[in-house]
Amino acid sequence: MSDGVWAAPGRVNLIGEHTDYNDGFVMPFALPHTTIATAARRDDGLLRLHSANAAGGTVHLHVADLVPGSPGGWSDYPAGVVWALRDAGHPVGGADIHYESTVPAGAGLSSSAALEVVTALALSDLYELGLERQRIARLCRRAENVYVGAPTGIMDQTASACCTAGHALHLDTRDLAQRQIPFDLAAHGLSLLVVDTRVQHSHSEGEYGKRRAGCEAGAAALGVDALRDVPYAALDAALARLDDPEVRGLVRHVVTENHRVERVIAHLEAGEAEAIGPVLTEGHASLRDDFRVSCRELDLVVDSALTAGALGARMTGGGFGGSAIVLTRTSAAGAVSQVVLEEFEARSLTAPRIFAAAPAAGAKRLS
Repeated sequence: MSDGVWAAPGRVNLIGEHTDYNDGFVMPFALPHTTIATAARRDDGLLRLHSANAAGGTVHLHVADLVPGSPGGWSDYPAGVVWALRDAGHPVGGADIHYESTVPAGAGLSSSAALEVVTALALSDLYELGLERQRIARLCRRAENVYVGAPTGIMDQTASACCTAGHALHLDTRDLAQRQIPFDLAAHGLSLLVVDTRVQHSHSEGEYGKRRAGCEAGAAALGVDALRDVPYAALDAALARLDDPEVRGLVRHVVTENHRVERVIAHLEAGEAEAIGPVLTEGHASLRDDFRVSCRELDLVVDSALTAGALGARMTGGGFGGSAIVLTRTSAAGAVSQVVLEEFEARSLTAPRIFAAAPAAGAKRLS
């Protein structure tokens, strides 16, 4: 018997990549793809976790034994949430939780955040903790940073917990101020395609951490708390003070990416949805050349989509694989998708998965 059913979505980041751990601006929206948790409270301290999407059967854990650094595969994410809740003083005992997910894993669409957030929301209700959504996001980030060991920022968990349907979420990751920006592409005859390259990535591997350390080194060299504090107008002067060319590239990306978030918001609020296309493409070039987190397949999606007439395209998510987004007129979406598929086939690459994305609601209880 279950005590309830909860759902939390994956996300697409429209613009603002690798800025969240630099105290910058991000602009994600929630996908209709969700992780669903069917859960029941236990009072014996036993945590039983089962996923319809993972092999290996049910994972059995004792909540009192949960400590960071205990590798357990996919179950580390929900287990980490239980640990983070208990470490923060919340009286969480055991639970039986079964998961089913339609969020593509390893696609840069925040399947891990969806898993964390749905777990936290279910446990908050089961144990009557009354946690507000931003608190859930912070606890889930702590679970991923400390328990799982992935040095991610707070964007993914906040998007899964706090997004609203029909909007992109403008999040200031320094003070966590949120603003819901209307994002109705259909009203402008436009579509946003998500192209999952099926190239798997893992944030807990070393390259993500190296980029974060490089950003921190750049901020230290410039005498600021975070790269958020480098004004766009003063970027050239700041870069001239940096000796390491790799650090210069990281700094240039973060500062210009924060500026791109502001430009996208200005275009959307002015009703100029088509105008965000070139800004997305600029973002991809910056992620490819300055931050160096793209890959052959992501570049191929962007290049082939633009050649086919798309208005803009870029990789989305942490990089090293995962997904790209393509802004196109709805009337041309089929043709653009076909060109992308043909270009992958011509190079004997695995066919990507392509779907149109519209902003959905954040986490919620279903029953």
